[in-house]
Amino acid sequence: MRIVLASQSPSRASILRGAGVEPVLAPAHVDEEAIETSLSGAAPADIVAALATAKAEKIAPEYPQDVVIGGDSMLLLDGVLQGKPHTVDATIERWRAQAGRRAELLTGHCIIQGDKRHVETSRTSVFFAAANERDIAAYAATGEPLECAGAFTLEAMGGWFIDRIEGDPSVPCTPLTSASQTSGPSLKDVAAANVRRAR
Repeated sequence: MRIVLASQSPSRASILRGAGVEPVLAPAHVDEEAIETSLSGAAPADIVAALATAKAEKIAPEYPQDVVIGGDSMLLLDGVLQGKPHTVDATIERWRAQAGRRAELLTGHCIIQGDKRHVETSRTSVFFAAANERDIAAYAATGEPLECAGAFTLEAMGGWFIDRIEGDPSVPCTPLTSASQTSGPSLKDVAAANVRRAR
């Protein structure tokens, strides 16, 4: 059994590696905008869960014997979900709106193994630092936040722009406990197998 990550998120892969599991990386490309549009009016948590589920479902048929994890994160600010900004200008606008404020990072995970399925959404409160225009522009120019939900990362340079968080900082990455409960062998067993293969 392998752990398959239907995501291109370096953070999610890093969390798994930190637990001793080398995941199979199989990013799922889904039409996120179409999914969000089809769920117009739905609760933010349901939208994030649907995006994670779509990713896992797209990859799962290719790995019927393995555990497939799909994940998606979006920032909820003023009742509006915000995904990846993609451009420097959009990143700057996002930070002008969220600097010095509190927002919620919603993370959906869908874990599939055969006919077993587990879907969950977690919330992490993020308290952003009151970054000034110069710092915002410099951070955006690094390119780091362009492909990150909410235009920031909890690790790397983004950590300098976060005053504090309330919740588990690993939650937005990968739900290790849930993956272990969904799969047959435990993640500990998978990690041990990875170590043996590496020798």
